[in-house]
Amino acid sequence: MNAFSAPYAQPLVGRMPAIEAPRRDIVGVQVAALTRDQALALIARAFDRKRHLRLAYCNAHLANFAANDAALRAALSSFLILPDGIGVDVASQLLHGAHFPANLNGTDFTPALLAAQREPLRVMLLGGKPGIAERAAARLQNEHPQHDFAVLSHGYFSAEDEAALLARLEYERPDLLLVAFGNPRQEKWIAEKLGPRHCSVAAGIGAFFDFLAGEVTRAPLWIRRLRMEWLYRLWLEPGRLWRRYVVGNPIFLLRVLRQRLTGRKVA
Repeated sequence: MNAFSAPYAQPLVGRMPAIEAPRRDIVGVQVAALTRDQALALIARAFDRKRHLRLAYCNAHLANFAANDAALRAALSSFLILPDGIGVDVASQLLHGAHFPANLNGTDFTPALLAAQREPLRVMLLGGKPGIAERAAARLQNEHPQHDFAVLSHGYFSAEDEAALLARLEYERPDLLLVAFGNPRQEKWIAEKLGPRHCSVAAGIGAFFDFLAGEVTRAPLWIRRLRMEWLYRLWLEPGRLWRRYVVGNPIFLLRVLRQRLTGRKVA
């Protein structure tokens, strides 16, 4: 592993000119309606121009957090937000009369993003339990040898450590920073702590490191193609995920139905 020293209403952070990306309101979260190739091209522009782009993936879980947190909704307004999962796709059909052009979940889109970039990228990993990011970085280096991967820290750093981590980011300024704290901590941290001097693209990617490191097993491909991976994860970790899916999914659907009936986003 190598170490290294239709309109989108919000312009990208860092005074980058506005980028065209049609958006759809999903219970108060503005989700971009892009094909995979369009999303790849848009992010490649941020790499090429060395400008700052905040990237998030919206599923029902993140939308539920945002519905109850005005500060989070405000923070997300500065992100390019891609659609993740069947929940937001059903919401798009109900609210806007069309499915999203693609399911751009971070676990699948991040490797596609790395594969699409032929110019070498400097990539840093931040988050996960101690040791997980190192295993994830080693796998990424093996699968994408054209890029350089380094670990910034696990996700359990102290407030005293944070200043040193940010200083290192300023010094090295990677092209891509992958942040794995889980929703909504990763999105809030990116919005509150990072700016153009820290990296070109900062992406909140949830459990991506755990999948790469083999800590969490992904659903078989046929289940993913049916877009039922959430059910597989619930089966694997019912104690941890039952509230997110068994309680959260119906709450999200209720919010979508209320938005459709009233035209308002409600908590």
